[in-house]
Amino acid sequence: MVSDPEDAGHVEAALAGIARAEVEGAEQVVLLAGDCPLLDPRELDRLLTGVPDRYVGIVPDRHGTGTNALLLSPPNAIVPSFGEGSRDRHVESARATGIPFAIENLPSIELDLDTPADAIALTRELAKNPKRARRTAKALGI
Repeated sequence: MVSDPEDAGHVEAALAGIARAEVEGAEQVVLLAGDCPLLDPRELDRLLTGVPDRYVGIVPDRHGTGTNALLLSPPNAIVPSFGEGSRDRHVESARATGIPFAIENLPSIELDLDTPADAIALTRELAKNPKRARRTAKALGI
């Protein structure tokens, strides 16, 4: 389900990636937003460790309404959704299919860059923790 016609391309791209993963024999996929500059690979590793055969992991954005990562096991567990309200749509979809799901808390993936307020939040986070996302901080002059 797509709430905003502009998000239709995101869904099509995700479905194409999922289809390719299935052809390659993947038993699970994770869809990640490309605009999460604080991503910590260790958090992603934890998300991907010990995934059941049937499971949907939903990682919300910092506002709690969007989805910045979606773990699907199997890859076709549910149809991905994007945009405002996608977290709840993913929950509803998982419930409708009877696949176990959880809202996963991954702080490094919560911040995505959609608005000027997000850029300010990123700048503040990088200033607080100078060892985090060093290349991004350098590019921003922090």
